[in-house]
Amino acid sequence: MAGVNPRFDRESLRRYVREADEWLAERDKVREEAIRVARDVNRYSGWAVTAVHKGSMEEAMEHLRKASEAAKRLLELVSPYPELANAGFATSALAEYAEASIFIGIVSGRGLPSPSELGVGYVPYLQGLGDAVGELRRLALELARNGDTGTAWRLLEAMEAIYLELRALDYPEALAPGVRHKADVARRLVDDTKALLIELEAMKDLKSSLEAAGEARS
Repeated sequence: MAGVNPRFDRESLRRYVREADEWLAERDKVREEAIRVARDVNRYSGWAVTAVHKGSMEEAMEHLRKASEAAKRLLELVSPYPELANAGFATSALAEYAEASIFIGIVSGRGLPSPSELGVGYVPYLQGLGDAVGELRRLALELARNGDTGTAWRLLEAMEAIYLELRALDYPEALAPGVRHKADVARRLVDDTKALLIELEAMKDLKSSLEAAGEARS
């Protein structure tokens, strides 16, 4: 066939493949270590949230401190490698850490931590904000069932504020993965929590009225 003049350099082939192999081997080694550290981030973040629901803020803060150390180590590992920094296991772990930090910051009175304070990117931070709504709802209902409806309503205010801010973001999934979905979930959680708190308060008022009526008859 006219114009075909094959030229094949086996040594060049070996060199290029060897270079690619070294490039991949380095990242594979870092990836394995990063996955292990990401598991620590998830583990300590989850334990921190659980400790809050158990009523032990001191334990929660200790777990959160360890989660913070693991998150910093994770970022050190993946930051030089964009393909690892943007990998699902890394962003998911950082979102878990952000969720725990945001949740504990709100309920402890320490205030809402910023992305820069946590050292996480904006997308994991926004994902963590969305997920924190679920934990705030869980705590609000626990408090309401134990009679502390005042604090429960304050937590609901925080939930609603987070939802409204997330709802205002209108970006494609490729740019802000999961954020729009989390805003939709947050809306349902806010509405359901509000309805349950209203119902619990109505039941409480009814009980008080019945008790008052019983005392009046006696």
